[in-house]
Amino acid sequence: MKKRALCLLLLICLAGTAVLFSLTACRREGASSSEEVREFFAMDTYMKLTAYGDGAKEALDEAQAEIQRLDALLSVGNPSGEVGTINRSGQGTLSPDTAELLHRSMELYETTGGAFDITVYPLMEAWGFTGDAPAVPSFETLQQALSLVGSSRLTEEGGQLTLSPGQGIDFGGIAKGYTGARVAEIFRKHGVSSGMIYLGGNVQCVGLKPDGELWRCGITDPQHPEGTSYTGIVTAADRAIVTSGGYERNFTDTSTGITYHHILDPHTGYPAEKGLLSVTIVSRDGTLADGLSTACFVMGMKEAVALWRSDPQRFDMVLTDSSGTSFITEGLKNNFESDRPFEVIAAS
Repeated sequence: MKKRALCLLLLICLAGTAVLFSLTACRREGASSSEEVREFFAMDTYMKLTAYGDGAKEALDEAQAEIQRLDALLSVGNPSGEVGTINRSGQGTLSPDTAELLHRSMELYETTGGAFDITVYPLMEAWGFTGDAPAVPSFETLQQALSLVGSSRLTEEGGQLTLSPGQGIDFGGIAKGYTGARVAEIFRKHGVSSGMIYLGGNVQCVGLKPDGELWRCGITDPQHPEGTSYTGIVTAADRAIVTSGGYERNFTDTSTGITYHHILDPHTGYPAEKGLLSVTIVSRDGTLADGLSTACFVMGMKEAVALWRSDPQRFDMVLTDSSGTSFITEGLKNNFESDRPFEVIAAS
């Protein structure tokens, strides 16, 4: 791996998807004053937007307002928001944003064989991941929640969504990817051709860095998430880079000493255990990248690779298995650096 003068910025995701490191060139004295940075808290996580260009400030103003609007609209914890209202009443009229998210979610539900499922919300409640005191649910509680899961039971007609009795929806596995894509659109509208969007573990790179080089995003080592170790570096331009892993949000049952993470398998109701420690998806489509990072973690290595091989132009992956070995799909072989051995997965 080439040695470069880098500043390592540890970006801590407080909730939701797993942590990425953002590796960016150290800013030199006298660097362009057109850089604008905005840091704030939304969607239950820390966010940082960086934009370059004459329209950068206006872009960040609009981007922050858009993020806050989508947060209020989509948060399951906001009873007056659209998703909160639908969950409470069992039905509701879809706005353009929720209609698009429902469409994309249903598409992912079908293509992943149900590994991605927005109706997993009752399971998240049963495990306590929607609150501050997660705990292992009783068998009866788990089975009751599991009986409510299944996006095929949702009914959408004429812009009206109806849930089956007891169901709840949660776009948390896809909302940040969708939001990142919206922010990238706002950047470009204001003439920002270079920017970095960090939304709590979801990274969206806009264009190249101001110096003309590719953005460099480091993937957290899932075996050492508290340190500064990382699996490797993905170099990219105009790409979303999203990582999901069980190491970032979990709890340990004091009676058994077993640790449980928050990425639940919609088929079993339990945390997914398919031999992967983390999954990173790289794609031009931020919404797709977000949803697939969760789905592929649930699916496991074999099924995730089969899904990628069915359409290798749409996305690439970095997979780390339970032994700590990393695998990259061949579309990343010129855009992945690591000081550790890794294997390349061929498209055929």
